[in-house]
Amino acid sequence: MKRFFFCCIIPAASIFTGYAQQKPGTIELQNPAPAVSGLVELDYAAVAAKWKALGQGAFRIVHSTTGKEVGYQLLTEGSDHPVKILLDVHLAPGSKMTVVLKEGKPVPLVKRTYGRYVPERKEDFAWENDRIAFRMYGKALESTPKENAYGVDVWNKRTDKLVIDKWYKRNNYHKDEGEGLDYYHVGYTLGAGGIAPYVKDSLWYSKNYTKYRIIDSGALRTTFELGYEPWVVDGRSVNVTKTISLDAGAQLSKMQIQYSWDGNESLPVAVGIIKRPEPGTIWLQERSGIMGYWEPQHGVDGTTGTGCILLNPVKEMKVTNGHLLAVSATDKQKSITYYTGAAWDKAGHITQAEQWFKYLQDQALLLQQPVKVIIY
Repeated sequence: MKRFFFCCIIPAASIFTGYAQQKPGTIELQNPAPAVSGLVELDYAAVAAKWKALGQGAFRIVHSTTGKEVGYQLLTEGSDHPVKILLDVHLAPGSKMTVVLKEGKPVPLVKRTYGRYVPERKEDFAWENDRIAFRMYGKALESTPKENAYGVDVWNKRTDKLVIDKWYKRNNYHKDEGEGLDYYHVGYTLGAGGIAPYVKDSLWYSKNYTKYRIIDSGALRTTFELGYEPWVVDGRSVNVTKTISLDAGAQLSKMQIQYSWDGNESLPVAVGIIKRPEPGTIWLQERSGIMGYWEPQHGVDGTTGTGCILLNPVKEMKVTNGHLLAVSATDKQKSITYYTGAAWDKAGHITQAEQWFKYLQDQALLLQQPVKVIIY
């Protein structure tokens, strides 16, 4: 088994408002990171303060040089009004781009993210984008102990089409019929990046989620919330709410975890990845919060890579009790944020361990050095 250790630092994102001799509605984007950026968020209120036409009707966003239209999604993040504008742009390392807002109806986007409650399959909640799919398990699955599972499941895709509805209808998604399959085994583990309190060197699992809420559902980002019943962790009652989002083109979901309990002390927690019995490649970076795993090949099904990036400080990373574990703790708000996801070699985007680990490192760098936004 190979181990690689590297180091980087992960920060919080920021948005800047600049003043220059530019036409109102002009926005400059700058990527300081040595990696291709993901989608870019604009603060809706900050844009509205500069471009008075925002909120008064439909609007378009165009590249200032090419005139090509830039797709976008309005995000409400659970409120009754837009709070962010999510741009479908990707900036090369160290590059800049200028876009301009114009009045008029935007060109419709092809939907590239999706998530839904699946009552017909024992209350799964499944979500996907144009790269990969995931699911978590609902209360109804607990009635069948042989099928029950706790952690995050991975559905491997080799199509950019959305497949969740189609695969559930065919009911044999454990067989690859040309678009991919679900061969990832979770069971009573954290699966591909689940989380649990970690007290006295033990994982204290909750049961499966009991309620859900879809927060944003659009072409570029799907966000939803899962609620759980309280459970006992080392003698005290703990509750948790998980807010999960996935962007188009991404391999990783963002996980915002909010715990609650009586008391003000922090709660030790661990983010985990199930480890297979056969040799694979493990990549641990405690100081930067990156944990990667390239699984052993699963016969003719190929190979899955899984990985996590933690934004809260990591106490330690270790391989124990059938998992790769990143041990951390909740912050003063009793929360923890991390990213988790997977890649499949047969999808063709990431085909080797080194490529997967580079992807995780690049995503950490982008979190450290987010795209700067200057609104004129």
